[in-house]
Amino acid sequence: MRRREFISFIGGAAAVWPLAARAQPPAMPVIGLLNPASLDARRDLIGAFHRGLAETGYVEGRNVAIEYRWAEGRNERLPMLAADLVERGVTVIVAADGTATALAAKTAAPRTPIVFMVGADPVELGLVSSLARPEANLTGVGALAVRTVAKRLQLLHELMPAATEIAFLRNPTNPYFSALETGELQSFCAAFRRKADLFCST
Repeated sequence: MRRREFISFIGGAAAVWPLAARAQPPAMPVIGLLNPASLDARRDLIGAFHRGLAETGYVEGRNVAIEYRWAEGRNERLPMLAADLVERGVTVIVAADGTATALAAKTAAPRTPIVFMVGADPVELGLVSSLARPEANLTGVGALAVRTVAKRLQLLHELMPAATEIAFLRNPTNPYFSALETGELQSFCAAFRRKADLFCST
């Protein structure tokens, strides 16, 4: 090939490449779903998740991909699974089912958008600095379930007034949330013990 023909070929290809690049469909977004439980335990919630996506026009396999990461009840695996989603290059991480998941996602993904669902106050957990204006890459829902622990104990005592001992079960692999719940419970017991012969153990 002569020099002039070679230059003409390269010039023509360079003119075509941008057009070809513009013709390529955009990359399919990838949702990383991080969950501390197992698929069998959360199958109904996954169905609801898919229905919610469909309501906004997203169908798995058609215009969105989903990478599932299940900790199988072992919260200590969540940081590794979250880091794996970051390595995969997901578009967004859905940190489902609580505090340990959200904290693991925040640590592993300082720039990836994260949507969380926690039972405690997200500000107290250190996930965001403000409920009104969550900064950086995190947003989500705080059910504030911790604040209902004392109320649930009060209702239980009203249902079973003869009970003098009530045990509170907690998850030792979710220490932050457990500590908040235990603190609320102990504060309530300390005040309630003056009114009723009730002993609380955790």
